[in-house]
Amino acid sequence: MKGRFELLSGLQGETLVRKGMHRNSGAKEQIRIAPEMNVIKIGGHGAIDYGRQVMHPLCKEIGELSKKHQMLVVTGGGGRVRHIMDIGMDLGMPTGVLAELSAKISEQNAIMVAILLSKYNGTRIHTGDLLDLPMLLKLGMLPVMHGTPPYGLYEHPARNDQIPPHRTDTGAFLIAEVVGAKSCIIGKNVDGLFMDDPRKNPDAEIIRDITAEELTKLDLEDLVIERMVIELLKTAVNIREVRIINCHKRGNIEKAINGKDVGTIIRAE
Repeated sequence: MKGRFELLSGLQGETLVRKGMHRNSGAKEQIRIAPEMNVIKIGGHGAIDYGRQVMHPLCKEIGELSKKHQMLVVTGGGGRVRHIMDIGMDLGMPTGVLAELSAKISEQNAIMVAILLSKYNGTRIHTGDLLDLPMLLKLGMLPVMHGTPPYGLYEHPARNDQIPPHRTDTGAFLIAEVVGAKSCIIGKNVDGLFMDDPRKNPDAEIIRDITAEELTKLDLEDLVIERMVIELLKTAVNIREVRIINCHKRGNIEKAINGKDVGTIIRAE
C-alpha cells in the first residue's frame, strides 16, 4: 500500500488542529487592505427605521465627511428583521433559515441608503466585493453594503435560542477586521453603552471606556451592541476597539473618526 502523498510545505502532515502547531507557527503580520478606511455601521432599528427626519441629515453628514475621509457604510435591518424573525420562530424555522431571511432586510436597507448617498458617489456593493474597496475608494466612491454576515444557511447554532448570533453589528466588525480598517464605529440611537437601558431608566450610568473582558464579567441584562462583537474583539488582530455613538447627533461621526471623546469605546484589552 502506498503511503500518503504529501506536498512539501511548512504545514506538511499537519492536522491543522494540533495545539503545538499554532504555538510554533506564530502569527505573521497581516496585510491591511484598506488601512485608512472607517467602517460606519448605521443601525436599522437605531436610525433607518426613523425615516427621512433622521436619515436625510445623517446621509448629508456622511456624504460631506466622505470628501475628507475614506468610509464604508454598513446597514442594519431594523424592525422588519424583528418581524420576520418573529414569524420564522413561530413557524419553527431553523437558525440558518432565519439568518438567510434577515439578510434580505439589511440588503434592502443598503439599497435605500446607497440611493440616499448617490449625490456623494454612494454605490451599493455586495459581500463579495470587499477586495474591490481599494479601487472604489481611489475612484472617490462611497461604498454601502449590508451588514449581515454571509453565513446564511450555515449560521452557527444559537444554543438555547433560535436568533442568529451573527447579525449586522457583528458583520460590520468582521468587515473592518478582514480589510484592516482604521476604525469600526457603530451608530445607534443612544449616546453609548449604559449599565441599563436609558430609554427605560433615565438615570442609567453610561460606560465611557471598558475592555471586552470587563464587559463580559458585568454580565449585563441588555446591551446596545451584539454580544458576539464583544467575543470576537477579544481575539481580533486588526480592530482592537469598537466605538458606539449616537448617530442622531450631528458631528458625532466626525468626532469618532478623529478619535475624540464621544460615545463608548470597547477595547480588546
